[in-house]
Amino acid sequence: MGCDPLPKGKQGSKPAFTDRDLNPLSTLAPPFSPKVKNMIYLHMAGAPSQLEMFDYKPELQKLDGHDCPQSLLEGKKFAFIRGTPKLLGPQAEFKQAGESGNWVSDNLPHFKKVIDEVAFLKAVHTDQFNHGPAQLFMHTGSPRLGRPSIGSWVTYGLGSENQNLPGFVVLTSGGKAPSAGKSVWGSGFLPSVYQGVQCRSKGDPVLYIEDPKGISRDLKKKTIEAINKINKEEYERYADPEILARINQYEMAYRMQVAVPEVMNINEEPEHIRQMYGVQPGEESFANNCLLARKLVENGVRFVQLFDWGWDSHGTEHQTAIDLGLRNKCKDIDRPMTALILDLKQRGLLEDTLIVWGGEFGRTPMQENREGKKMGFKGRDHHGDAFTMWMAGGGIRKGASYGITDDIGFAGVDGRVSVHDIHATILHLLGFDHEQFTFEFQGRPFRLTDVEGEVIHAILA
Repeated sequence: MGCDPLPKGKQGSKPAFTDRDLNPLSTLAPPFSPKVKNMIYLHMAGAPSQLEMFDYKPELQKLDGHDCPQSLLEGKKFAFIRGTPKLLGPQAEFKQAGESGNWVSDNLPHFKKVIDEVAFLKAVHTDQFNHGPAQLFMHTGSPRLGRPSIGSWVTYGLGSENQNLPGFVVLTSGGKAPSAGKSVWGSGFLPSVYQGVQCRSKGDPVLYIEDPKGISRDLKKKTIEAINKINKEEYERYADPEILARINQYEMAYRMQVAVPEVMNINEEPEHIRQMYGVQPGEESFANNCLLARKLVENGVRFVQLFDWGWDSHGTEHQTAIDLGLRNKCKDIDRPMTALILDLKQRGLLEDTLIVWGGEFGRTPMQENREGKKMGFKGRDHHGDAFTMWMAGGGIRKGASYGITDDIGFAGVDGRVSVHDIHATILHLLGFDHEQFTFEFQGRPFRLTDVEGEVIHAILA
């Protein structure tokens, strides 16, 4: 169904205010019975190598150092590979784990504890091979600017369960923002109230969260009431939905001053929980953000987005080497993402929460040879033909593995799924038919999945 909670008043008319107008994050029921009500998306910005984490390829190890067959190179575009590269065997040891027997590398020893909770997608593909467009595609359904992010779609369609916190919160780690910038959590053509609110795990969670000296809370409240009285008069005159967003944001900011410091304080967590995640108080870290993600969904935040930068393993230096820097990045996420699943489960929250993990594309089974030259470190180029993602939580078939790549992990040979399929599945679990969940813009109905996408029933419980 099309969702349009905004008034359609014309200039000069006096539109009636509805609850949804004045509180665009008020809770809405989805069209269909949902499997989950909250979502946590863990994005590894830069694209982690599936061949050192989840996609076990012993045949590739046998071919290590051999020239890549020309049949795999003809008609293909790579970001940096030129000429004929060498095949590069897995730079990790793999073992089967859990009752499911799914493969996981020794880069992720903690993750083996929860491997039976997740469902793997082993043959995801994308047609984008540069970071910015690929990240936009993964989070907005389009490689071009201007579309709403998935978190914005979800909060637009469902609202939020806690009116004192944003419905869509973003947390970053790794020292840098994603290559696509803040557009990956932008609201696009949806009202700006639905864009992600970036919080910090170091210092004040939100800038200017405290009132200036000499400004009491009562005075702040009266100031906001006066400002929004003017805003309401402006809305009655012009019927611009962005004025409603402005009204809501003023009032949300006022309420957040009390709610955010409490929810974002990980120091109040029990010591055994902090050790479970491996948090680093006072630092910006993926571990801190995973614990904050649990606290946020526990307090009714609809959509929590974590971006961890630093996964671009080209082998240009130690930090980007597939057998050095990548191992360190895996250490950064292994314990926290395992703890997140275990913690949600022990609190009874996992059945209501969907966790999605992945990058914007995968890495080649060939060693990168930038400008056709041998690199000083081992690395892999960008690769969109096959990569791994996983999901866990309500509605997900535990221990599932769907999709198979060829013997060297170059392309999917069975169970291939697209970015649009991922989005269709997420919306399905939240109670939406992705083909009917639309927003009218510039004379046509837009949707997250554009004109494609199918629900991946093979990983559903």
